[in-house]
This record gives sequence, structure tokens and C-alpha cells, in this order.
Amino acid sequence: MKHYIRDLAKRIPCADLVRSHAKQGACEVSFRSCAAEVPWLNSYGRKPAARSGDPGGGKAGRGMRGSARWFGFHAASGSTHHPAPRGTRLHAAPDHPARTGELMKIGIIGAGNIGGNLTRRLTALGHEVSVANSRGPETLADLAKETGATPVTVAQAARGAEVVVVTVPLKNVPDLPAGLFDGAAEGFVLIETGNYYPQQRDGRIAEIEDEGLTESGWSQRHLGHPVVKAFNGTYAEDLLTLPRPAGAPDRVALPVAGDDAAAKERVRALIDELGFDTVDAGTIEDSWRQQPGTPVYGLRAGTDAVVKALAEASPVRQAAFKG
Repeated sequence: MKHYIRDLAKRIPCADLVRSHAKQGACEVSFRSCAAEVPWLNSYGRKPAARSGDPGGGKAGRGMRGSARWFGFHAASGSTHHPAPRGTRLHAAPDHPARTGELMKIGIIGAGNIGGNLTRRLTALGHEVSVANSRGPETLADLAKETGATPVTVAQAARGAEVVVVTVPLKNVPDLPAGLFDGAAEGFVLIETGNYYPQQRDGRIAEIEDEGLTESGWSQRHLGHPVVKAFNGTYAEDLLTLPRPAGAPDRVALPVAGDDAAAKERVRALIDELGFDTVDAGTIEDSWRQQPGTPVYGLRAGTDAVVKALAEASPVRQAAFKG
């Protein structure tokens, strides 16, 4: 599958550079999956990145709890090392990956740290983003001014969207509006980023504790649409600080799980565009391998280390994550 830079020159400040590369035929990028007999050992990306360690040195929580600092982006005339003033439109720094896929309409439900930083990154890449939270679009004015995203109600977030991201506390998933995806584009992909924190936030969920449903399996049941599990073990600030070009030795890999192979492939391509490699973590039934408390949860490392961490995961839930 091949993706091409399209309309990029119209959308980012470094248009002349993009046009120059395009004339030289440098804008074509091929994506490939490494063959493997076991699905969750299948890495996605040109070269497996070496272990990246913790280059950001961040101490923010992962998922909904992470810090949302702006490192790695700069205004057209600003510094690459300091946040731009509030309201400044940000774009990808020169050493970050240029966008390589087709522009899409993306709906993000949840504007916490993960949702907010995905909004920043995806708008910077040129995608049309609608973002919603539980408090109403009027509370998203600052994020909209900063990024150019469209603030909407939760019920409107998926309308026309080719990709929908649900990034809300797990306990709030059943409270999302009925018919939420009725207006989404045909064949849309649903990304779910949630984690189950029974002691810290969500309370005890019997279907997970007693029936043995994976966390994303439980969300999928309530959302009524196949989900792709991604970003659940990613520190929110890493979405801004750790993107690297394909083949970079310190490129971080993220695990991705889902039952729909085509949907999972689209998500992996989008994550590649965001500047990360991916590893196929199998089906939603297998997604316990990337739940809280597993070796891959919060891991900042390349494909080899992520494959190893998935293989070493235990299905026994740690005490800190039991209800």
C-alpha cells in the first residue's frame, strides 16, 4: 500500500520545501508489514527502531492522566524548544515526519491529555478534526483557536468522520449518546484508547472482573462497533515529543489490537504518519497484553522491545488494577 503527500503545500508553512522534495520524487513512501506467523509479532514500519529509552524524561501519567506540554512543535517564527504563545497555530517541527497519507475527517471524543494532543498533531498534519468533550463545545474555544479544530457536541463528533477516536474514562463509555456513529462515513474506523482503573477512577466493572472481558472488549460491547485499541499505554506528552521519521534509530513503536484487519491497518498507517512504528498486538481478545500493568504499558521503545514485552505479558491482572 502506498500513500502520497497530497495538498500538503497548501497546508503547512514549509510549502517551498515540500514542493522541492516533490519535484525530486522524494515524497513517495511505501508501507509494509513484516511477515510473521503470530499476529502480535508483526511489526509495522520500514526499520525496527532500537530501544529508545526515555528521551523525553517525562513523568506525566499515561492515557488520560498525562501532561500535555507542547515540546516538538514551533510557530512559523518561533523556537523549537519552547511552547508557542496561546492561540498560535502550530505545525510539525522540521525534524518530525511530514504527513504521508490521505487527508481525512477525524472526530475525537474526549479532549483530555490524549485527546487534546491528538487534536494538535492531527490538525498539524492537515486532517480535518472535530473535537468534543462532556462539557460542551464552548469550553473548547482555546483548543480550537490553537489548532484550527472544530469544537462540536459529543453527538456531532462522528458526523462524516472516516476515523473516530473515543478517549474518555472507561466508566463514561456507557453514557455516550445512543446512535453516536449513525452519521459517520461508511466504513469508518473506531479507535479506543481507554484503560480500566477500578481503584483509582472507574469502580468495579463486573463484566471485566467476572466474565473476563478485556477492557477494549467491554468498550466494544457498549459502543456497538468494532474498535481498534491504540494509544492506551502512551504518555500524552510523547505524542508531541517523540515522533520520529521512518527508519530513525530511536523511533518508538506502539502496540495496536483489533478484530478488523483492514481497520487495524488504517490505524497503523495513521500512527506511522504521526511518527511512530507499530506492532500488531492481535485481536481484541488478545488486547490484555497491552492493558495497565503489563510490560508494554507505558514502554518507550522500538519494535523489538515491544514485541518482547507483548510476549512476556501475563493474563493475571496485577493487584493495583483489580476491582
